[in-house]
Amino acid sequence: MQIIEFPERDSWAGLLSRPKADSRFLERTVANILDDVRRGGDEALRHCSRQFDPVQIENFEVSRAEIEYAGGVVPTELKRAIGVAKSNIEKFHFVEVCDPDPIETSPDVVCWKRTLPIEKVGLYIPGGTAPLFSTVLMLAVPAKLAGCGEVIMCSPPNETGSVSPATLFAADLCGVDRVFKIGGAQAIGAMAFGTETVPAVHKIFGPGNQFVTEAKLQIFRAGIAIDMPAGPSELAVIADETCVPEFVAADLLSQAEHGPDSQVILVTDSREVIERTLAEIDRQIERLPRRETARRAMENSTAILIESIEAGIALLDEYAPEHLIVVVDDAAKVAMRFTNAGSIFIGNYSCESAGDYASGTNHTLPTGGAARAFSGVSVESFRKTITYQQISPEGMQGLAPVIEAMADAEGLEAHRYAAAIRRSRVEQK
Repeated sequence: MQIIEFPERDSWAGLLSRPKADSRFLERTVANILDDVRRGGDEALRHCSRQFDPVQIENFEVSRAEIEYAGGVVPTELKRAIGVAKSNIEKFHFVEVCDPDPIETSPDVVCWKRTLPIEKVGLYIPGGTAPLFSTVLMLAVPAKLAGCGEVIMCSPPNETGSVSPATLFAADLCGVDRVFKIGGAQAIGAMAFGTETVPAVHKIFGPGNQFVTEAKLQIFRAGIAIDMPAGPSELAVIADETCVPEFVAADLLSQAEHGPDSQVILVTDSREVIERTLAEIDRQIERLPRRETARRAMENSTAILIESIEAGIALLDEYAPEHLIVVVDDAAKVAMRFTNAGSIFIGNYSCESAGDYASGTNHTLPTGGAARAFSGVSVESFRKTITYQQISPEGMQGLAPVIEAMADAEGLEAHRYAAAIRRSRVEQK
């Protein structure tokens, strides 16, 4: 973990840069995969399976028998834990949407809006080095609360040609309609374009590796909606002498173990906090099964010594982290001063893994600085709004001069005439 002391503000942008992949290779590879899936359907998926999966898959859809088997092998304690997490997520995400009453914006000009669920949605659940069944809860619960008509899911197969039992149990518990054993960019392509087996959806959700992220960005440019840009996981901690360095180290490692491209940052006004935290990292990392992954991620990570917590707030607000832990004096007050973060954890006992699993908030969050403009997944992510307007003849008579003047100023004669002809008809009566 690199240590930076008292960086000048004009160096922050470079200091806070995220790890970058070879974008040209990534773009070309993903574009080829998506084009193959769009043109070749299921046969292209089989080709991708032979090339990228640890086992060849012929029948992509998970059967009811496989789901029931999964439910039988998941340990009771884990089932109970998943049930508690699902309940908490439902409580946090439950919102009753009541569309507002129609508004009369001008005399006899009435406007209103109507909120509807997105009909067909696709969920991508990572399952490579770690099957993230918790992501099923984070996506399927709000999708079902929103009332989406069809919820499908793709997740990579393991070496036995199956999806993780815990992932299938969570999908069944949450009411996912269909599950497919497909991973990577090809899964995104299948849900975007549809194949003989996989139905096309209207919006795709879920995190993934750099190939999944690039595929989502490319299909978005092709006109298929996505939840957000969601790349490698990241965590920032702002701490002072009131923090528990053992806790801070555990949180930093919890993100570092996601993948070698994960990034963690510690910002503090105390040199002692850095020293004690780094010592704890060295001690704790040895007990991790994924310690080599965590070590590689720590190479992309930084501990920054700053003059004051005030400076730390400004620095991390510029970084806009996916996850932000605030462990400083009067943490709740300080946390409210941040405006750019995916999810904020307040105080020594609010570990980031609580949000990953069971506190109730969503762990599908914007990364790469996207938290400056994007929000995490919620029920609203699975809904859309249609606006309406109804104008009486008298209403058009009053509004038409405004429309005509504006359209004329923009040089759009057909726009002007559409209002003028209606005004003329009313005035002739």
